[in-house]
Amino acid sequence: MGDIFTDAYRFSIPRYQRPYAWTEEQAGEMLEDLLAAARCEHKLEDSDPYFLGSIVLVKREGHPESEVVDGQQRLTTLMTLLSVVRLFLPDDFAAALYRRIFQHGDPIRGLSDQPRLALRNKDQPFFEKEILDLDSMARLDEIATKGLPDSRRNLVANARLFRDRLADLSDEERRRLVQFVDGYTYLVVVATQDFDSAYRIFTVLNERGLSLTHSDILKSEIIGAVPSDAQAAYTATWESQEEDLGREDFADLFAHIRMIYAKTKAREAILKEFRSAVLTQVPDPRQFINQVLVPYAEAFQAVSRSAYQSDECADEVNDLLTALQLLDNIDWIPPGMSYFSRRSGDPKAILAFTRDLDRLAASMHVRRLDVTQRIERYGRVLTAIQNGDDLTSPTSPLQLSENEMAKTVDLLGGEIYSVTRLRLYVMLRLDSKLSSGGANYNHATISVEHVLPQNPKAGSQWLRDFTDTERAYWVHRLANLVLLNRRKNSEAGNREFDEKKKGYFTGGSGTSPFPLTTQVIQHGAWTPQVLGQRQEELIAHLKELWRL
Repeated sequence: MGDIFTDAYRFSIPRYQRPYAWTEEQAGEMLEDLLAAARCEHKLEDSDPYFLGSIVLVKREGHPESEVVDGQQRLTTLMTLLSVVRLFLPDDFAAALYRRIFQHGDPIRGLSDQPRLALRNKDQPFFEKEILDLDSMARLDEIATKGLPDSRRNLVANARLFRDRLADLSDEERRRLVQFVDGYTYLVVVATQDFDSAYRIFTVLNERGLSLTHSDILKSEIIGAVPSDAQAAYTATWESQEEDLGREDFADLFAHIRMIYAKTKAREAILKEFRSAVLTQVPDPRQFINQVLVPYAEAFQAVSRSAYQSDECADEVNDLLTALQLLDNIDWIPPGMSYFSRRSGDPKAILAFTRDLDRLAASMHVRRLDVTQRIERYGRVLTAIQNGDDLTSPTSPLQLSENEMAKTVDLLGGEIYSVTRLRLYVMLRLDSKLSSGGANYNHATISVEHVLPQNPKAGSQWLRDFTDTERAYWVHRLANLVLLNRRKNSEAGNREFDEKKKGYFTGGSGTSPFPLTTQVIQHGAWTPQVLGQRQEELIAHLKELWRL
C-alpha cells in the first residue's frame, strides 16, 4: 500500500460506478483482519504479507490519472482508515500519513494539495471536507447523518467505527497497524489504457474460469492418505456429497466445518486453518470422511436449504430455517449444522433449538452486531452444544439476556426504515407472523413503502392530520410501513391516503398479498392515533414471535 498512495497514482471514481456501499460490517471485518495480521508475534519484517485482492484501473503508462473500474470500496475504506488513525498518532506519523492521503500541490503552477482518491462528483466534497480533513475528524459525532444519501452515511459510520475501535488500542498497536498497512499489505494493480479492455479484465477476474477450490485441494490430501485399496470407495463417498450439494456449496461446507471446530473467526487462509483446527483433531482420513464430512454435509443440506425431514415438526423447523435465510449473513449455519448432526432423530429438540437459534440470530441482526461479535457468540453456542450443556438455561449463550431483549424491543420500536438492511427483514418476519405462515413471498420484487409519505405535497391532507413533529416521529417507524409486491414509486408514494388504498397499495385489484398491507387498507383514516395503536400491536406481535 505504501506504493499505491503515492504520486504514481491519482485515483478517481467514475460517474458510472455505484455509490460507496461498504457498511460497518465490511469495514469492521477489514479492520479486524488487518489488526489480526499486524499482531503477529515476530517482527514486522518477518510478517507474512496480507493480500487485499486486485483493483482494475484505466491508466496510461507513465501518467498518474487512474480511473477505478474495480476496487472502489477497498480504496475508499483504506483511505478513511488512514485518515482516522491520524487522530491517535504523534505529529511525525500523522504528517507521513497526510502524504499518503494528499498529493502535494505546486505553488508555481497554482495547484493546492489534493486527495489521492476522488470519489464520484456528488460525494467528493463531503468526503474531502468531513472524512479527510483532520479537524472534521475530531468532530465526527457532530456530523448530522439524517437525510444524507447512503454513501455518505456509510462514510461517517465507518469513520466512527474506526475511531472507536482504534481508541481501544495502545499507541504501539496503532503505530504497528499503520506500518503494517503501509509496508506489508498488498494489492495487485491491473491497469489498461481504455475502459473496454479494463472491463474485459474485470469480467475475467470475477466471472470466468473454474479454479481449484480449497475443497479440491483437501480432497487430494485426504483421499491421498487413505490406503490404496480403499481409495476408490472413499472417493465415491466424497464425490457423492459434492454432487448432492453442488460445487459452490460443497466448498462452503469446509468453511462451516472449520468454524465448528475452531469456534473463532478465520484469521488466515482457509486451508491453513482447516488443517490446524480440524485435521489435527481428526487425523485419520477415513474417520474424517465417515464421521465429519458425511454427517456435516447432510446437516448442511438440511439447514441451508430448509430440507429437514421428519415425521413430526418438519414443516415448523423448515419455516424457521427459511426465515433464518432472510438474514444478511450465514454465521448461524455452523451452530445449526452442529446441533442437527447430533440430534437429527429428535424432532422436538430440533424444533426447540431452531426457535432459539432464530431468536438469537434475529436479535443480533436487529442490534446490528458486527461479524466479530456474531462469531464470538456463535462460538460459545458451539462450545455449549459440543459439551452437551443445557441450551434452555437462561445463562446459555443460545438464550438472550434481559438487557439484550430490552435493547431488541427498543430498536424495533425505533426508525426501522432508516436501517436499510433491517427494514425488509423485520417487515417480512412480521408479515409472516400475521399470516400464520400462509403468506407467499415468491414475488420478483418486494419493497417497503411509507403510508404517511416522507415529503407530503403542500396543501395535502397529510399536513392537516399531522404536525411537523408528529410526522417526523412516525414516518420511518414500523406502524407507518407496508409491503408492496413491486418497486416503489416516489410520485405515487405522495398520494393522499384514499388514493393509495384504491390503487397504489393494491395494484388496482382491491387486495394485497401481504397481511400488513391489508390491515392498512381497512382503515378509514391515517392519523397519529391510528399509528400509535398500530405500533403497539405490531411490537406485541414481534415480542411474541421472538419471546422478548
